[in-house]
Amino acid sequence: MAGGEDESGAPLKQVSKFLALILRHKPEAGGLSLDPEGWAPVDAVLAAVRARFGAFGREDLGELVRTNDKKRYAFDGSGTRIRASQGHSIGVDLGLRPTEPPPLLYHGTTRRFLASILASGLVRGKRHHVHLSEDQETATIVGARRAGETIVLAVDSGAMHADGHLFFLSANRVWLTNSVPPEFLKLADLPPR
Repeated sequence: MAGGEDESGAPLKQVSKFLALILRHKPEAGGLSLDPEGWAPVDAVLAAVRARFGAFGREDLGELVRTNDKKRYAFDGSGTRIRASQGHSIGVDLGLRPTEPPPLLYHGTTRRFLASILASGLVRGKRHHVHLSEDQETATIVGARRAGETIVLAVDSGAMHADGHLFFLSANRVWLTNSVPPEFLKLADLPPR
């Protein structure tokens, strides 16, 4: 899988983006129907990937799931179903239970959104939750995906939790909450470069 392709030659980055589309946002784009918990049959997912990219096997899918840097996808215990770990814009119930967060969490974004965030807080937009990271490094990587100067916000998640806000921890260790009011946000102290 070196060089960004699997053994069949399928472009892994494009396959991963396609999986995000069909497992998080538009299952119909792959001819899929997700169950209420977001699971899709592996065979149906493989058929959708093959229809779009050509040869792509179960081993290729397994390798993509295992090596995805953000652990975005997971198989069920039987290995016959797959789903996205979080980030859905469609209605699914991942079965996550409220969990006490660490005292601080982080959110990466760009400077162009800072004024709006400090005025209104972090809102989930089209997704089910606001996504937060356990460390500044991960939040920086997330923020760098958008054009512009990356900034990291520290979230006083301990105070939020004490105030009654619910937090959930996804299978890939992304912290989720419905929103972050501005009073719980501040610019993170970034380490010197």
